[in-house]
This record gives sequence, structure tokens and C-alpha cells, in this order.
Amino acid sequence: MATEDRLRTYRGKRDFERTREPSGKAAASADEGPRFVVQIHDARRMHFDFRLQVEDVLKSWSIPKGPSTDPGDKRLAVPTEDHPLEYEDFEGVIPKGEYGGGTVIVWDHGTYEPLSHDRRGRPVGFAESLEQGHATFRLHGSKLHGEYALTRFRSSQDEEEAWLLVRKGSARAAGHGTPDPRRARSVRTGRTLAQVAADGEE
Repeated sequence: MATEDRLRTYRGKRDFERTREPSGKAAASADEGPRFVVQIHDARRMHFDFRLQVEDVLKSWSIPKGPSTDPGDKRLAVPTEDHPLEYEDFEGVIPKGEYGGGTVIVWDHGTYEPLSHDRRGRPVGFAESLEQGHATFRLHGSKLHGEYALTRFRSSQDEEEAWLLVRKGSARAAGHGTPDPRRARSVRTGRTLAQVAADGEE
């Protein structure tokens, strides 16, 4: 599927004459591996947005409680529309009345390694593993490191599709959970949500 088609839903929800969100023009970068980003979004409901580069778009999930470094935590992840690659750098205020109106900061970003295999231990393409409902990967971020898994436990045929994001490893391993989003700082600018909101723009 072409990028234009993948981003049709994303673009259809936004008025780019009002919002500073990227419309999507960048090509995929092949120099350092696929990217990931975690953004904190203070919209109608505070949540974290978890995005993984899959080919030329960012596959996206809304995670109400945010990703956790504690293997004992299972975090609900609800799929949202594909986002353009440039969204990795988006930080600012989405105008009131626009889709997702509110403040966004980039809490973490970096690269990831796909780790998915089939039942015989053979590597599986990452897009294919997501289609099958289970994908494992290793994050190399400024804040998040290590192996994680996304697992679909409810399909869209039943009701709203839902996944779980879990840090892999022993449940007894030391983990720190998720930071307080109100106190968390941007990995890009060091600002909090309140500071970005006060600035009004990046």
C-alpha cells in the first residue's frame, strides 16, 4: 500500500492550515534502522502515544498508562491511524477544536530491532508479525531499552481492537514503571507539558 493511502485517515482528520502537525512528505531512512517514538499527549485524556516505524509510516498505539520498564506490567495499547515519519519530531500544541487538540512532547525516541520469529524459529518480517498479532522488538532509546512485545488480544471483528505492550523478562526484574506525565520532560527540548503549553509553539 502506498504511503498516500496509508496516511489518508491521518490527513482526513486534520486541517493543516490550523495544526502544525506534519502532513507527511519524508521518505524512509535506511541508515540507522527503524525508528520509534513515545509522545505524551495531554488531550481530552492524558495518554502516551507509542509509534514504530514500519516501512514508510509510523504504526501507532495509544497507551493510557504509558509503556513500563517493569516486566510485571501489562499495558493496554489501542491502535490509532498510521502517522507520517516526521511525526517522530513533533512537539507543540494542537489547536483546540482540532483532532487530538492539546499539548504534545517527545518523551523518548530512538531505534528498534525487530525480533519476531515463527514457530520454527525463523525470522518473520515485522509488518507480517504485526498482522499476525504478535511482534517482539528491542528498543534503543534515551529512556527505554530492552526487549518488548506487542500482542493483540481483541480483534476489530469483535469490537475495538486492543493490544498489550509488555516489557520482556522476569517479572521479578527491577523496573521503574512509568513516569508521572505532568513531571516528565521532553527528550528533545527538556521541557514539560506545561512549559510547551505556555510557549504555545515549538
